[in-house]
Amino acid sequence: MIAQVSGTVIQLGPTTAVIELGGLGVLALVSPDTAADLRVGQPATLATSLVVREDSLTLYGFASTDERELFELLQTATGVGPKLAQAALAVLRPDELRQAIATENLLTLMKVPGVGRKGAQRLVIELKDKINAVGAAGQAELPATAAKTGGGSAWRDQVSQGLQGLGWSAKDADAACGEVEHLVRDDPGTSVASLMKAALQSLARP
Repeated sequence: MIAQVSGTVIQLGPTTAVIELGGLGVLALVSPDTAADLRVGQPATLATSLVVREDSLTLYGFASTDERELFELLQTATGVGPKLAQAALAVLRPDELRQAIATENLLTLMKVPGVGRKGAQRLVIELKDKINAVGAAGQAELPATAAKTGGGSAWRDQVSQGLQGLGWSAKDADAACGEVEHLVRDDPGTSVASLMKAALQSLARP
């Protein structure tokens, strides 16, 4: 298992980061929060989880070991794969997710795209007794250094595609882009990752 990668960030997307390791560029799928804290050309360390399938090897990257452990724990629940686990961590912070499961807060869990009431109930039933075993100790938080990507209209396509990749519909993604458009007007240098994070927050609101 690849538990951690350290190297120079050479490329960033709304939910992806490419880290250069010994001349090789390693692609990791990351949350918008994690992407927003990375900067192209700067060193970074990610806690990672390698998901092996018959036809693919996919590396997921996280700002802390706590996020990685929750990502892996979520996948032990029935019907939860890496895509849904990543979406859960994109919408809810580790402490919010842990509390929602521990307190049986179904409404909070249902903010995750793809999780309905039955799915939320299943997460509570299967993970409530395990969730507190995954603690925040030993978190390897990355420094908060947001990258600027420049203005223009390309951000909308990137944010929309990123949201749809996490499970939202094209209609919801377009509406979320409209909610954050003012951020680009206020600061054309706002990073796509920061816009993605803001869009997620707008979707998570009741």
